[in-house]
Amino acid sequence: MIEASAPAKLTLSLRITGVRPDGYHTVDAEMVTLDFSDRLEIVAGKSGLRMLDETGNELHGVARPGQNLVERALALCGQLAQVTVYKRIPVGAGLGGGSADAAAVLRWARFGDTSAAASIGADVAFCLAGGRARVRGIGEIVDPLPYVCEQYTLQLSPVGCDTAAVYAAWDDLGGPAGEHGNDLEAAALRVVPELAVWRDRLGDSTGMTPHLAGSGSTWFVAGAHPGQGRIVATTTEAAAATL
Repeated sequence: MIEASAPAKLTLSLRITGVRPDGYHTVDAEMVTLDFSDRLEIVAGKSGLRMLDETGNELHGVARPGQNLVERALALCGQLAQVTVYKRIPVGAGLGGGSADAAAVLRWARFGDTSAAASIGADVAFCLAGGRARVRGIGEIVDPLPYVCEQYTLQLSPVGCDTAAVYAAWDDLGGPAGEHGNDLEAAALRVVPELAVWRDRLGDSTGMTPHLAGSGSTWFVAGAHPGQGRIVATTTEAAAATL
């Protein structure tokens, strides 16, 4: 049995640069890897996928047969393995939890093709590369940037955002540019209006302007500002294959 870390990604800026004929949106984004992660246990030669919380309780409705990114990653790298995921990164938080899990499997299999990784999920390519990078296309173009050690405070909202619904709302809104570096902010607030409560709570307590992580639902500010429902995380360099 091998243990592997699946670090969250934080999207510091996100601009949508176009929509392809197949409906996929192209982006120009800056992403970093955080020291906030899921943990995977991988047993080669067996099969099966379990999703558990940190205390070992089963999570239901996360691992849909044939659709979970971990299963797609195993198929992509041609490996048979039993995978147990201990989730810390919330589902629908905009922190790339599912993509991070898939990337951890690919690193375990020593699969390094980021373009192929993007074919199973837009954020998988960056999560596979890790560190800090400019990400373009539909996520398959990952250009490394110099590592900078920084801290961010994540406000974890008790609601999730469906990525497809947020992008659809962005289209419906006419493709607005985001005032705070994320073009999806207005769309996420349309899909989940209660996100504004958590944005304002973080902003009021820190005196800073919160930014939306990816398609939501996490808000973040620079620096360490501990509080209820928050995670203070530090950027890291590329993730190791195993623990």
